[in-house]
Amino acid sequence: MIKEDLIQRSPIKIFENSIHGGLKGGEIGVIAAPNGIGKTSVLVQIALYKLLQGQKVIHVSFNKHTDHVLVWYEDLFGEFIQKKNLENTAEVKDNIVRNRVLMNFNQEGITSLQILASLRALIVEGGFKAEALIIDGFGFSHASEERLSKLKAFAKASGLSIWYSCSVNDSAFDNRRVPLILKSFQNIIDVIITLEQKASHIELSVSKDRDFYPPDPLIMKLDPRTLLILE
Repeated sequence: MIKEDLIQRSPIKIFENSIHGGLKGGEIGVIAAPNGIGKTSVLVQIALYKLLQGQKVIHVSFNKHTDHVLVWYEDLFGEFIQKKNLENTAEVKDNIVRNRVLMNFNQEGITSLQILASLRALIVEGGFKAEALIIDGFGFSHASEERLSKLKAFAKASGLSIWYSCSVNDSAFDNRRVPLILKSFQNIIDVIITLEQKASHIELSVSKDRDFYPPDPLIMKLDPRTLLILE
């Protein structure tokens, strides 16, 4: 399969169409689920979809090491190759690596101003014009509305869309399936997607899509073995 066909047939294309074409510049989306359910996998699949289109992506990890993030990219790209019989694999992979930057921060040891300065140095001074910012391992329990608002303003000015992961407990949701840990940030966050473990799959649901609570249903699943979004 050629790369263009893979892009057109990607489940992420369906995923983005389900939330009105995906995130726009300055918008924030959150993938929320208990640990180990597939948050990082979904974020990496979103990133790979953009990278395959030649877009630039910054992947920020608040975990101690970025090694596991690289493993996700390698494993999921390998699944694509095996499943789709992708042509020009080496060339496609080189472009992905060239257009992706991984950054690592310690949330407790860095301020929002320092993070913004690092992003600005990369995007503005460094000329790395990214379209998407992926933020994994961020602890919303240590976040503030001011911190997210500043990042959102920077993203809007830079044309960046932002996808976060958020770890939640199974029961920590309100009656609209919005994670309680995100309640104070609802006016800042544009889209909330939750993952829920079922008997044979992992189900993706939309809890918020801009001003809609709940929005139209999202009928999408993760393969529990590969954690790929099923077509």
